[in-house]
Amino acid sequence: MSGAAGGIGRAVTERLCGLGWRVHATDLNVTQAGNDTGQLHWERVDVLDEDAVGASFVDCIARAGRLDAVVHLAGAVGRGPLAEMSLEGWRHTLDLNLTSAFLVARAAYAALKDSRGTLVLMSSTNGLSGGTVLSGPAYAAAKAGVVNLTRYLAKEWAPDQIRVNCVAPGPVETPMLRRLDDSTRASLGAMTPLGRVASAQDVAGTIAFLLSEDAGFLTGTVHNISGGLFLD
Repeated sequence: MSGAAGGIGRAVTERLCGLGWRVHATDLNVTQAGNDTGQLHWERVDVLDEDAVGASFVDCIARAGRLDAVVHLAGAVGRGPLAEMSLEGWRHTLDLNLTSAFLVARAAYAALKDSRGTLVLMSSTNGLSGGTVLSGPAYAAAKAGVVNLTRYLAKEWAPDQIRVNCVAPGPVETPMLRRLDDSTRASLGAMTPLGRVASAQDVAGTIAFLLSEDAGFLTGTVHNISGGLFLD
């Protein structure tokens, strides 16, 4: 799992460990993530480093013997209108959110084919609705790309019995959301029909479901976790 030290990543790691999964958790910030256990192994990986991504999968399989599921959460939000975005910022946001998904999916393919496993990618309601200046144009474009990468891979990998799905959360109460001021965060909760923004545990529950046998006939799906803030 990538992005495992973030707010959602920690919740997913905790949920999967609680369900008995062995988790190979990767992030750039593993020094603050926690200690290894028999069930959980941490590794520092830059998801934009092609060689490091490949080596991480080799290490994971060497430790566990097989790979049943991949959850790719790593990414970063943008901000502001198009006119204020630099080309460097545009490329960096697309790379972190979309190119990383390509690198992870490609590196995982052979092992997932062997196990008839499953891949879960991270999109956003910004990728479904067009987004806003709160997250910026590059983030919206990248997350829309993740949606269609999910659908493409679901079709291409179906003969190999690999399921590919993605989650598309709205605002989630994590450190990423706390970049916004208190009034903006409060307004997002007030605008949501269910009366609050999502918790990291809300997202973790959906991901755990997608990895489970109960979701065994789901592939190519996009799960809108926004409490009705965006209706697709």
